[in-house]
Amino acid sequence: MTSPYGLEGRVAVVTGASRGIGRAVAEAFAAAGAHVCVTARDADGVRRAAEELGGVGLAGSVADPAHPRELTELALAAFGRLDVVVNNAATNEPYGPLMDADPDRWREAFTINVEAPLRLVQCAWRAWMGEHGGAVVNICTEGAGHVGPNVGAYGTTKAALLHLTRQLAGELAPKVRVNSVSPGLVRTELARFVWEHGEDELAAGLPLGRIGHPADIARAVVWLASDAAEWITGADLLVDGGTRVRTAYSADGYAVQERLRSYAPPHS
Repeated sequence: MTSPYGLEGRVAVVTGASRGIGRAVAEAFAAAGAHVCVTARDADGVRRAAEELGGVGLAGSVADPAHPRELTELALAAFGRLDVVVNNAATNEPYGPLMDADPDRWREAFTINVEAPLRLVQCAWRAWMGEHGGAVVNICTEGAGHVGPNVGAYGTTKAALLHLTRQLAGELAPKVRVNSVSPGLVRTELARFVWEHGEDELAAGLPLGRIGHPADIARAVVWLASDAAEWITGADLLVDGGTRVRTAYSADGYAVQERLRSYAPPHS
């Protein structure tokens, strides 16, 4: 039976792909028959991912204005096309109350979480997608729809990315579909400070009984980028284990909020 994904031979660029969700996304595309071009700041991680997945990689920061162009050029030089962009790279800094936020770290958060995705989509559009079409999937967050302790900067940037997703979906149709995936709490290094001190407690508060794994998000991303979702654009796919409906499942408070109040991520 032919796969409904239709990704064989296509090319996907994935940012933040040396570990966590990004690595899982790259693995899922490769498993679906796509070629992958991966990037992250960790040069060794990028090299390993590229080698293990049979793709190509470019180490660097998405905050560097030149990086999206170099990444696009690498994908085209290696594979001759660029069909999918997955904007996964992100920062959760500055962490803490917004009244204490350093203006430079605030601007950096928007550069990484909002501006960089736009730059990469612009490069992909001009170099390939504007003529040949394609798909973009942005990784947002379940938290973009509500407020939480100490994550105001992260949530605000992701809310902006969610709007950017919809804006681009309207502007780039019908050539390019643009959607987002909004994960709940996932077992990644970025979120380790939240889950490592009480994963069982956090899982017990979710209707589906566990926190997420990177592969949960990867499957959603690949589906949205594939031909199976060819009539979907401007959508946000919530992949959160039932976080949004937990109040109908349990009367207990949201344990994640308490973790955010009690712990802080290590500085990147």
